[in-house]
Amino acid sequence: MKNIAFLLFFLSAFISAQNTHTPKEYSIEQFYENTRIGGGRFSPDETKLLISSDESGIFNLYEIDISSGQKKAITNSESESLFAVDYVPGTGDILYSADKGGNEINHLYLLKPDGTTKDLTPGENEKVDFAGWSADDSHMYYLSNKRDPQFFDLYQMKVGTWEPEMLYENTKGYSIAYISDSGKYLALAKAITTSENQLFLLNRETGEMTEISKPGYNYSPTGFNKDETEMYYTTNHGGEFSRLMSYDIDKKTSEVLYKTNWDVMYSNLSENDTYRVIGINEDGATKLVMWKNISQQSMELPDIPDGNIVSATFSESEDLLRLTVGTSKTPNNIYVYNLKEKELKKLTNTLNPAIDPDDLVSAEVVRYKSFDGLEIPAIYYKPLNATAENKKPALVWVHGGPGGQSRVGYSALIQYLVNHGYAILAVNNRGSSGYGASFYKMDDKNHGEKDLQDVIYGKKWLASQDYINKDQIGVIGGSYGGYMTMAAMTFAPDEFEVGVNIFGVTNWLRTLRSIPPYWESFKNALYEELGDPNTKDSIRLRKISPLFHAENVKNPIMVLQGANDPRVLQVESDEIVEAVRQNGVPVEYMVFADEGHGFIKKENEIKGYRQIRLFLDKYLKDEEVNLPDTGLKD
Repeated sequence: MKNIAFLLFFLSAFISAQNTHTPKEYSIEQFYENTRIGGGRFSPDETKLLISSDESGIFNLYEIDISSGQKKAITNSESESLFAVDYVPGTGDILYSADKGGNEINHLYLLKPDGTTKDLTPGENEKVDFAGWSADDSHMYYLSNKRDPQFFDLYQMKVGTWEPEMLYENTKGYSIAYISDSGKYLALAKAITTSENQLFLLNRETGEMTEISKPGYNYSPTGFNKDETEMYYTTNHGGEFSRLMSYDIDKKTSEVLYKTNWDVMYSNLSENDTYRVIGINEDGATKLVMWKNISQQSMELPDIPDGNIVSATFSESEDLLRLTVGTSKTPNNIYVYNLKEKELKKLTNTLNPAIDPDDLVSAEVVRYKSFDGLEIPAIYYKPLNATAENKKPALVWVHGGPGGQSRVGYSALIQYLVNHGYAILAVNNRGSSGYGASFYKMDDKNHGEKDLQDVIYGKKWLASQDYINKDQIGVIGGSYGGYMTMAAMTFAPDEFEVGVNIFGVTNWLRTLRSIPPYWESFKNALYEELGDPNTKDSIRLRKISPLFHAENVKNPIMVLQGANDPRVLQVESDEIVEAVRQNGVPVEYMVFADEGHGFIKKENEIKGYRQIRLFLDKYLKDEEVNLPDTGLKD
């Protein structure tokens, strides 16, 4: 069977290679005339959907009329991105969330029908998260760190008066992961390492705390049933991959509800527990399973050609299902499926109509062997007109984390670069999530070493393709991927011709010592994986930090940074840029004054990502390019 499978794969690859065509090239402005959307909450009368969209240049709130498909702007912010949370039950009000310039200090705001707004959580350094509505819709639940910046307590506010009332004081660093509708039960988690945590059930009425977890495994609660007799969670206890479990609150026993050979990412019940949706992380893509809850009888989801259903939410009546659907060639779109009528309606068109999707590239899952024979999964984007006679430059793309995952899905930056002739291999190096518990743990206290070799062997795989110019391969990544980029340029300076570091860690000692206070409950787990900078681990952390070895960098680099980034401080990028410039190496540096850890304003993305492409054209393709002065360079 293996030989047959290999033959089929070879023939498929051969046929694909023959179907090359020269795609039309699109500008970065055209790619950012696409629209990103998020959310999708049903209005109380189920005639509208509340979404977030960046079609104005930054995220604002919009309503979509389900019947007509007409979209209406609800807010018109020009400075801060606003993200839809929900309709306020029993009122015409809307709840949304926003921070200041990407600083991650999120507040909850009330938007009245007349357009007036009120900050419900006005503490200057108060970071909050919406946590749901009470069973009778009379109160809003939310988490806040206003009492102690390190820990999040549970509060409620009565709809209408909006006065905060503490329900649970969190003094031991738990993560309050789920609240039952009545507020009687809390699911609490406590991180031990990044791959192990504890899961508890707290009865707020009696004070009884029950541990559900077993040592050495990962647990994640997914909610309660309507009558609060069961709690649901995922865990990899019993295997490499997370399975969906049901915990009987009275009997204090657990049983498996669903398992497969991939991680169950999440599970949701409809309003009256009639239906269940399960999301599965299947080889870098999301697969959905839906069933009738009592019988567990499978239900067919609507067929959407070339569509990957990434999430689903039921309306309160359970008659409608909101689906978020995307592909590697198109941004996510929102559909509504009527379960009674079996009718599917597409409500958004997010791809710029000036872009022909046939000019874009479908992501392909590939695997290659690393230095020790370990199989590394990756998501691959091959330029449509790449041939042995028309060789292309390439980039190894490294995801964030540590512990993140490159997945099949749309990325405007990736498609922009591939459209301009760059092959991109998005590697899922050891330590990435989605490929089993053992694979996930393989980089613990080994960062910048074996995982870096996985990146380098990704370059070797690219170089082995006859349509890739093996002398024109660079490395790019953001956050932890930015660290891996600089680690490659520093510790393997002859491997990659260029590096693009997007707000990446370069000094682990500083980063781990300057963790935001609201990460306190996760800090020790992070120290367990990476090392404690206040102990002898600091020796190894210094050894793997590119800043202290910047004299090794010999090839051009580009660095992009948000000035408000609370995770990787701007000083970190400032220092690595200055250190590398002392080598006489070309360095391009861009700082965005109104961004944090991740860029979300179209104006900034257009400026930054155009500059990335021009940088690559000059230093990787060796084209004659004059890099423009953007006014944003340090």
